[in-house]
Amino acid sequence: MSAAVGVALALAFAASLPYWLPRTVVALRVRIFARINGEEGIPAPGREVPAEEFKRVYGHPAANGRSRGAALSDLFWYWLSPGPEVHQEHLEPGPRYDDVARTTRQILAGPSRAEWTGLVGRCTRQVLDELGGDERLFKVRLRDLMLPVWASVYYEVVFRSPCPREVRDLITGNADDVVSALKCTRLRHLDRRARLTAYLRERLAHDPPPVPLPALLTGRERAYYLQGTFFNTAVVQMSEATAHLLLALATHPEVQEHLASAGPDYLDRVIDETLQHFPLFGVAHRITTGEIPRAGRPAIPPGSVLLFNYPEYQRSGTSGAERFDPDRWLSRDTRPTASIPFGVAANRPCPARGFAVLTMRVAAEEVLRRFRLESSAEHTRSLPSRGPCLLIPRADTGSSRLRLRLRLRLRLRLAAMRLADHWANVPRSLTQLVLGTYMVWDARRQGLCRNYFAAAPGGPSRSVVGSR
Repeated sequence: MSAAVGVALALAFAASLPYWLPRTVVALRVRIFARINGEEGIPAPGREVPAEEFKRVYGHPAANGRSRGAALSDLFWYWLSPGPEVHQEHLEPGPRYDDVARTTRQILAGPSRAEWTGLVGRCTRQVLDELGGDERLFKVRLRDLMLPVWASVYYEVVFRSPCPREVRDLITGNADDVVSALKCTRLRHLDRRARLTAYLRERLAHDPPPVPLPALLTGRERAYYLQGTFFNTAVVQMSEATAHLLLALATHPEVQEHLASAGPDYLDRVIDETLQHFPLFGVAHRITTGEIPRAGRPAIPPGSVLLFNYPEYQRSGTSGAERFDPDRWLSRDTRPTASIPFGVAANRPCPARGFAVLTMRVAAEEVLRRFRLESSAEHTRSLPSRGPCLLIPRADTGSSRLRLRLRLRLRLRLAAMRLADHWANVPRSLTQLVLGTYMVWDARRQGLCRNYFAAAPGGPSRSVVGSR
């Protein structure tokens, strides 16, 4: 083989990498995760739990175990440290969970709808003001743009006072570290998280929030509760939801254009469609504490780990699932039958379900009032790229010649973004493979959940492994 042929083959191989390597690495990650965690649980929907039984099984009273008895819990506790043992989503059912869940509802019920609207609008405007006013094109990562917005919002919801900039930075750093570890794009940095814990302990000791915190938790646990429930999960989930919404508008210009002439109901349909395509939850696991009987099928035994796959379930009830079509929500006949954007009401639904759409709408309207959104990046549910996007100010851009130059610059920037995003998948997927494998191994080694329950009254329970 001549040197020229060898060089040509090498170049062809290199050029093909973005088309197959990321998918191959994802498949390999799944196999490695399963190998390290052990035997898989029961996927739903799947062969044993089809889509038509998804909600009934998910909502069954016996599907209420949350952490104890699943090897997968070690990984989630590892990612959500410190204080995963008092995180609302990972507490076992019982008095402590009831106390925590009741407090969360009371805190979130504090602001009226009008106050939520004013608060989210004000915090969004403040962050957008920090972009400056002289640029004609802003390149941002939408998740990074939204994190400080929701950090400020939830601080004020909890403490009923404006969030100081240095505290906003602590909350944003904590949330960014958690979500980056969850995406396996970075290792976790517990020192960043510890700084927020220290601030919260100091604040609670001298100036606690107006809503009394759970009485069954210690002082340290109350700081962990606020950090995990509000300044981790709430900030991350709302930032990702808003980033998905804005990126969907940026990659569907016809939808964004229609918003200008449509009413607020259309934006709500865009939000519904976004949450259908890009659900906030991936796979939620539950451990059965009793038998779940089923007509015509074997009962699901106690101790089973059920893996509820939100994206798979929502695709099962959508006609033309790949098409982004907000108008499918206009009629009962066309809207998806399998849609659980905030979970199942009978089994720990999202506490923010009553106002999440309202607050997403307010944040999006503030952004759209100032900017037109453009993006050529790939849009996936996990959003490891953090949502690259160009913001084009809606203010008058000057002469027609200047506007022409701006359009040309925009096309060049979008072409460069497409190319950069395409190739970024190659090193990022390899990074996710290496870091994800290490974190799964390290989580199993540390056994945070397993050891916690082994030391609890009643001793260790049978470990039923579930991973996907």
